[in-house]
Amino acid sequence: MSLQIVVVAKEPLPGKVKTRLVPECTPDQAARIAAAALADTLTAASRTPAARRILLLEGDYPAPPGWEVTKQRGDGLAERLANGFADTAQAGFATLLIGMDTPQVTPSLLTTVADGLSFVDAVLAPAEDGGWWALALRDPHHGEALATVPMSQLDTGRLTVEALAHQGLSVGLAPALRDVDTAADLHAVAALCPSGSHFTRALSAMDLI
Repeated sequence: MSLQIVVVAKEPLPGKVKTRLVPECTPDQAARIAAAALADTLTAASRTPAARRILLLEGDYPAPPGWEVTKQRGDGLAERLANGFADTAQAGFATLLIGMDTPQVTPSLLTTVADGLSFVDAVLAPAEDGGWWALALRDPHHGEALATVPMSQLDTGRLTVEALAHQGLSVGLAPALRDVDTAADLHAVAALCPSGSHFTRALSAMDLI
């Protein structure tokens, strides 16, 4: 079975992204941080072995060369994720879906998540705040289970595992990462990124590290 990587992204517009960074950051700074995190995520995904790469996009953003773009649809994040798995599904392809909030992610780590599908039907990569930063499905149509999972909660990860298991899937866990939601996350995540990453350069340019 081949692998496709799907990056879930929102156009990094001031006032529309990373709103929880405000007021410690201005809306413009928050948007620049989001753009940097997305750029690093796309770089890592581009360097990860995969037969197909898709940007699941809300708004407008230039996709890297060789990437396809699929527009998000649905009301609320849960529905958008479920539809995203369905809309990008292709016969013979497993799907690894990742968000844009973990700029410290590496190709090696993404490969680890995908390789887990050799042993289980689904691999969930938890976030330290109780959510998750990536989800790999051997059959992406099972992403329909996400439609009823409450998102952005302390128990979102646990509820996602339960929803997948309810469909009869075996679920494995990948390493946890801290995602960037609040100002407190900036320094912790930046410390895990290479010094030349988009994320660290953006924070340095704004005197945030």
